[in-house]
Amino acid sequence: MKQFIKNLILKMIGTLVKRFSPVKRARLLSNLIYLVAKSDTPANSIRFLLETDNILYSLEGKWAVLYGDGIHTKHRHTNYHRFFIENLKPGKDVLDIGCGNGFLAYDMACHVDNVKVIGIEMDQRNVSFAIEHYNHPNLQFIHGDALKDLPNEEFDVVTLSNVLEHIEHRVIFLNEVMKKISPKRFIIRVPMYERDWRVSLKKELGIDYRLDATHYIEYTYEGFAEELRQAGLGLTYAEFRWGEIWCVAEPLIEVKS
Repeated sequence: MKQFIKNLILKMIGTLVKRFSPVKRARLLSNLIYLVAKSDTPANSIRFLLETDNILYSLEGKWAVLYGDGIHTKHRHTNYHRFFIENLKPGKDVLDIGCGNGFLAYDMACHVDNVKVIGIEMDQRNVSFAIEHYNHPNLQFIHGDALKDLPNEEFDVVTLSNVLEHIEHRVIFLNEVMKKISPKRFIIRVPMYERDWRVSLKKELGIDYRLDATHYIEYTYEGFAEELRQAGLGLTYAEFRWGEIWCVAEPLIEVKS
């Protein structure tokens, strides 16, 4: 009975809300949030608002994918693919680790002359999506965990687009990559910790400040540069965009096997 009543109430709310424009719905919700915040102490209210911010961010990401027909609209708005493409030279062999749905790997294969790109991804659903949607003669997708299943061949370039933050032992991982496939260049994109004042406040209050619950880290520039140095890599170029570090790194010394 409780579930029936709950479903009935949700249905009634849904019917009522559909009568209003998105702007009016947002105003109704903001009024409700304001009333809840106003009813408590400033300390509890700021916690409530920041927790709500986290929930809304997660929902925005989900619907951004739906709005983009399966592709998060951040690909289009941030245009980070261009950074990877501009830092690739023609004729190189590229390993795109954690290639996700394959969109970046496809763009690199399409827009840089004679590059050969292999994308490796541990989520079979993403691999299936990539194979179905992105076809190019110089592009291949394989299912595997890059922590265990690196291809037994050398690559000129390794790309890591929002991947390192998902790896717990990153220095060990980067060392293994260099030993096994001997890349001369890494093109990397990682999220920054110092992207918004609310991040520091969330951390102060013990609220999850990460963009994704699977992140082991979100970087300061200094911390990121030091982590690469520990892995035997040096930054040759870096820029800060959209709350992220976009960079190129190269081995400082030859890593002996």
